Amino acid sequence: MDVRQLEQCIQEYGKDIYAFCSQLTQNRLEAEELYQDTFLKAVELARQIDSGKNPRSYLASIALRIWKNRRRKYAWRSRIAGTEELTKEIAVGTGAQEFSPEEFVLRQEMQEQVRAAVARLEERYRIPIYLYYTLQLPIGQIAKVMKLPQGTVKSRLHKARKLLKQELEVVFNEA
Repeated sequence: MDVRQLEQCIQEYGKDIYAFCSQLTQNRLEAEELYQDTFLKAVELARQIDSGKNPRSYLASIALRIWKNRRRKYAWRSRIAGTEELTKEIAVGTGAQEFSPEEFVLRQEMQEQVRAAVARLEERYRIPIYLYYTLQLPIGQIAKVMKLPQGTVKSRLHKARKLLKQELEVVFNEA
């Protein structure tokens, strides 16, 4: 892939990759840094990216690898010398549809409940959910990104949905 094709990939898939980074990090600043590092790595690996295959999933796998490496480094450093927990910021997008103020607030609260429930999932369930629903990758591509068999991805998605359903039923039935 040449530079022009890579620029086209950035324009075409940039928003999706940024949304994926935001979901992974749950912090706007970290998401921006991960996004930039992902595309810097993509520039380095431009010759390995095949534009005929799905470059979006390749970019997602780069972002996932960088994020896992950072988490591993952070965990290692915190074992050596404890550090303060970073404050989490979740960017809330506003839709173009018009809602009444009550509907808008209820919708935001519901979205926040869902985001929080997904964030509480174990990493092995959370990442396939992000890849499937945020990037809308097919199961085969998720399996390649995560380097897992397709059956494992399917079972993790099923288990994650089941856990989310249980948790969110309790939350929404109380309301």
